[in-house]
Amino acid sequence: MSSTPRPPLDRAALGRALTRIANAGSRAALSELIDPPVRGARRIGLTGAPGTGKSTLVRCLARASLAQGRRVGVLAVDPSSPHSHGAILGDRIRMGDVATHPEFFFRSLASRSAHDGLADNLASILCAMEHHGFDDLFIETVGVGQAEFGVGALVDCVVLVLMPESGDQVQAMKAGVVEIAGVIVVNKADLPGARRIAAEVQDVLARRRGEAGRWAPPVILASQDDAASQQAVAQAIDAHFVWHRGRDDDVARRQARAAYHVQSVLHRRIEELLTELPSPVLDSPLRELYREVVTRLSADLDASPSSQRRNSRA
Repeated sequence: MSSTPRPPLDRAALGRALTRIANAGSRAALSELIDPPVRGARRIGLTGAPGTGKSTLVRCLARASLAQGRRVGVLAVDPSSPHSHGAILGDRIRMGDVATHPEFFFRSLASRSAHDGLADNLASILCAMEHHGFDDLFIETVGVGQAEFGVGALVDCVVLVLMPESGDQVQAMKAGVVEIAGVIVVNKADLPGARRIAAEVQDVLARRRGEAGRWAPPVILASQDDAASQQAVAQAIDAHFVWHRGRDDDVARRQARAAYHVQSVLHRRIEELLTELPSPVLDSPLRELYREVVTRLSADLDASPSSQRRNSRA
């Protein structure tokens, strides 16, 4: 956390900026890519099936960060309505008392066309929030009942949240989600079967142990009414960041994040372009079709306001 004074958090201005970014079509998003600041926030992603208590855990973690004088932002990805295509926005209620803290900002995002538990333009939204001086950014994925790997490219620490009777999640771990998890939480630990699930997870981790020096995700039993267990989760996240600092892998993580950012926007724009192309173009040889798509992508960038500003200064 920076020791220099920073301006108060202007929620209204930030809210307007995020609305513009969230609602931007792929063409606008492609032409107005936002670079992150030199000093970024700690990004923590929480993923897991619906009903595991991710929102409650986020609230507890946010409260702990606020108590340390940190500026905290929470982005909760909600499933889009099939009718309005907007978010359900139910998580705002569960933020409780932290919602009114002057250094706290919460935003629900509709998943819209995203298929990886995230939301359209989320990478740009995160960069925009970092420019407002946040210390911690929590991203809660939509929770589709299986591992969501996309969040691993955008955050520094992934918290996988399980609960008793999470057999499907343990199976998903065997398929590879353990590779991106920094902390594993068996939530609602007061329910029967919690210790059994924790033991199964630890068994999976033991059988997948990698090279020496690799981070070993701790498995933590947590409960809403157990403050000590919530503190243990926060401490495990802190430990993961300390481990990262000792590895000197900032360049690789920054490059992976940039690649995901551009890829996500390009993927949406190419999908749109292919639906816009006239039938004769789609029937042309593949090399010509490829060349037409690339040409139109280049035209998007040349027509962008930022490109026009650069050309006017040249």
